[in-house]
Amino acid sequence: MSLDLVKEQIHSYVEDIGHQQSLDLLALLSSGKMLRSKLVFKIAGISEQTINICAIIEMIQSASLLHDDVIDEADTRRGQPSINALFDNKTSIMFGDVLYSKAFTQLTLLNKDIAYNISNSVTLLSIGEMIDVSLAENFNTSLELYLDMIYKKTASLIEASARVAAIMSNKDQDKFALYGRNLGIAFQMIDDILDITQTSKQLGKPAMLDFVEGKVTIPYLILHDRLDTNDKVYLESLFKLPLDEKQTLWIKSKMKDTNALKDAIAMANNYAKEAIDAVKDEDNTQDLIDIISAMVNRDF
Repeated sequence: MSLDLVKEQIHSYVEDIGHQQSLDLLALLSSGKMLRSKLVFKIAGISEQTINICAIIEMIQSASLLHDDVIDEADTRRGQPSINALFDNKTSIMFGDVLYSKAFTQLTLLNKDIAYNISNSVTLLSIGEMIDVSLAENFNTSLELYLDMIYKKTASLIEASARVAAIMSNKDQDKFALYGRNLGIAFQMIDDILDITQTSKQLGKPAMLDFVEGKVTIPYLILHDRLDTNDKVYLESLFKLPLDEKQTLWIKSKMKDTNALKDAIAMANNYAKEAIDAVKDEDNTQDLIDIISAMVNRDF
């Protein structure tokens, strides 16, 4: 019910713009899991203020995904045709810009600290996207670069969502920001793992697409580190190529033999644990544990 209120507020914000095409495009967007809104509500409760901030955050998230689909040349988003596939790249980019700019317009009406933290996270998100594109040029073997990229591209907005929720509810913002940061990193790692373990039907997009698109995610980083020289060279040769069944099975078998997938899951779980530890002394911790559990144990 609370998430429906967020959707209604987003519709109201876009309606305020007075542009019918934007409303029509909004109707075609999938709202996804709305993790950031769930997080805000668990920390700060449901109120007019939290509904407004959730609507702003979700518009920012949607805008980033609209741009992301253009960059990745994606045809689907959450199992549905993407806006760029239904229309064209220009429409997707411009509608993303509409959502971004309207979100920032609404931010100007909010508390200065809240506005700063959300807007700063969007800067980090944009830098993260640029790093992601840069890393796709060659086979990345640096865990440090990968972690920096997923923090900026994914975790920064989740971190900001938790921080502003703590600000609104007079809680320890640093503790909740650390929770959000680690939750965001774990969330992206699980996404990267599911790209390998799940089917195209479950994912709503082609399975093992990350590697084909030039994304060396955490399972591949661990795998590459543990392969012998010849296998390293072979794995690198598959980078950004359409994978046939034999190549796919080779990667999956090597993931199993080296425990790369198992240890990638363990790393994600460790970040999830660090998130919980950050707020273990706060009230209503169980709600935040439930968010972590649902995120870690999901299959899509």
